[in-house]
Amino acid sequence: MNATMTVPNHPLSAPATAGRPKLVLKSSEFRKGREEGWRDLERLVLHVERHGVRLLSLHELQRLPVLYRSALSSLSVARTIALDRNLLLYLENLALRAFLVVYGPRISLVEGMRTFFRFELPAAVRAARGHIVIAALALLVGVAAGFMLARQDEAWLTSLIPSGLAGGRGPASTRADLYDNELFAPWHGAVESFGVFANFLFSHNSLVGIMTFGLGLAAGIPTLMLNVYQGLTLGAFLALHYSRDLTVDFLGWISIHGTTELGALILLAAGGLVIAEKILFPGRYSRIENLALHGRQAAQMAVGAVLMLFVAAILEGGFRQLVASTPWRFTIGFGIAALWIAYFSLCGRKGRP
Repeated sequence: MNATMTVPNHPLSAPATAGRPKLVLKSSEFRKGREEGWRDLERLVLHVERHGVRLLSLHELQRLPVLYRSALSSLSVARTIALDRNLLLYLENLALRAFLVVYGPRISLVEGMRTFFRFELPAAVRAARGHIVIAALALLVGVAAGFMLARQDEAWLTSLIPSGLAGGRGPASTRADLYDNELFAPWHGAVESFGVFANFLFSHNSLVGIMTFGLGLAAGIPTLMLNVYQGLTLGAFLALHYSRDLTVDFLGWISIHGTTELGALILLAAGGLVIAEKILFPGRYSRIENLALHGRQAAQMAVGAVLMLFVAAILEGGFRQLVASTPWRFTIGFGIAALWIAYFSLCGRKGRP
């Protein structure tokens, strides 16, 4: 006697032909006693996806993780006995959707950002104190070296300062040029200051900073070298103004944005050093595991630093020339630095709720 076997399109449909003897398939036997649970889980997942978890009853909330674990068990068995592909795809999709419902975040975007800035970012920075000290020292070494080289021979200015950042400043610059056309140059208006100049500064600084951060994968050596190079440029500028008796005015001019900008570059370098340390000294974990464990901390520092660079670009491009007083520039610059230090040192110390 011949038996007719029908292959179902839907993985949960019954493989039978009316009026004829029925051939019991392995997948059909597997679905018996499990299909009802899968459908209940699918119904709950669809309800949460459309209306949120808060509208579930207490009984439904209790059943959701039980049904999810049961579906995972079914998926594991289905993979082992190599059932039809449609059923496997259905269970994999159902398990993934249920995972996001059971273990997915329960907070809104606003709440997530509040948690990040209040707890996660300051905690990540505090955890990298040693790396921040090393990055800051590398920057200071570059400043000292650039200052001494440019003081000995101003021809170094053209080598240490990129032409795009020099803005015409160099060995030929006089004191009057620097004072009138740079330190106390007139404000160029909102469009040029905020729209053009600030955008250029943010793009340039972010590119350099992210490169410094990313090169931490190369054992941190390029990260330190780039940080030293940033210091060389600053030291050369300092020597140029020092030789023109404009040291105090220059430091006030650069402090209004420099405390934020340099702090951000130090944080990006420190994040790269966090990655470098875990690659060089993995300890009890493998290098890949260390990147997974500590990469989040480094990434949080990088995100915070990029936001600081955005603030620095606004201060440098838009507000620096509006403040034509060196004492006020120092007040604003060091006031902002104090706020950053207080934020990273004190914020979120009581722990996340």
